[in-house]
Amino acid sequence: MSTFNDTFLRAARGEPTEHVPVWFMRQAGRSLPGYRELRKKYDMLTLAQTPELAAQVSLEPVERLGVDAAILFADIMLLPIAMGVGVRIIDAVGPIIDAPVTNARDVAKLRPFEPANIEYLQQTIKLLRKDLNVPLIGFSAAPFTLASYLIEGEPTRKWLKTKRFMFEQTEAWNQLMETLSDAIIGYLRTQVNAGAQALQLFDSWVGCLAPADYRDYVLPHVQRIFAALADTGVPRIHFGTDTAGLLTDFASVDCEVIGLDWRVDLDRAKQLIGPKAIQGNLDPAILLSDQATIHAHVDQIFKALPSRTGYIFNFGHGVLPETDDAKLKQLVEYIHAQ
Repeated sequence: MSTFNDTFLRAARGEPTEHVPVWFMRQAGRSLPGYRELRKKYDMLTLAQTPELAAQVSLEPVERLGVDAAILFADIMLLPIAMGVGVRIIDAVGPIIDAPVTNARDVAKLRPFEPANIEYLQQTIKLLRKDLNVPLIGFSAAPFTLASYLIEGEPTRKWLKTKRFMFEQTEAWNQLMETLSDAIIGYLRTQVNAGAQALQLFDSWVGCLAPADYRDYVLPHVQRIFAALADTGVPRIHFGTDTAGLLTDFASVDCEVIGLDWRVDLDRAKQLIGPKAIQGNLDPAILLSDQATIHAHVDQIFKALPSRTGYIFNFGHGVLPETDDAKLKQLVEYIHAQ
């Protein structure tokens, strides 16, 4: 094994690095040929729940692209499944919940998280730690994003059922968020105990909320999650989309890194975030353009940075399935050369 590359970990802790570290959300899968071949044989949950296959998918971007960190290949529905939720994942649609949460009785049916229910994920992490020369990032969806899936029953872009539940059944909502937060804490601790060297909590849907509603219904639960993980000693990343209007509150949690989407300028974001490290925030659609366009947008990001210390390059969301992996590799090389 080559020398361990810890640039990602040092940047996450706000320490100087020889080059800006880079990794991509959803780098494990989607656009890469090895993953596509496996998906011809296996469905998503089978891949994620088979340690040898999940480790293979997690390793591919490190070996093929030269990124500075690996992200555990998993699905956000693995945690609800471990809590007894019936889930089907339909290609081109997403997760379908067999019995959506509609009231307090449904919340009470959720099982507490037990590490034994994700033994396969722990084994995947252990396999990866034997082969990786870069840090391994574990992750979970945040409680609002998980709650929205459980309540809506399927992917949505309106969150009408979720908001109605939150506003009309506030006691049940808080119980659901507490139950999910407890589970997330245990889930992420289990990943660290198995060998994960950093953690990312991501809230894909929280940007749909008004700032006051975020503070009242979501932020206290997220604060509790991060506070409970402080003693793990690993860098903790808080990432969300459409968070420009929530950023001061979103960044107030006890974590080392704030992940940003492309809807906010880095210089303005840094003013709101303060001393924490930042991660982001290239629009992944830019990678569908030519090299000159890609480089121009990357240069713009670097120009906006107050400092490169404590900065991790990433997309503002996941790699698009249409992305040419050769362009991803060239982007990594371009970032490292800056």
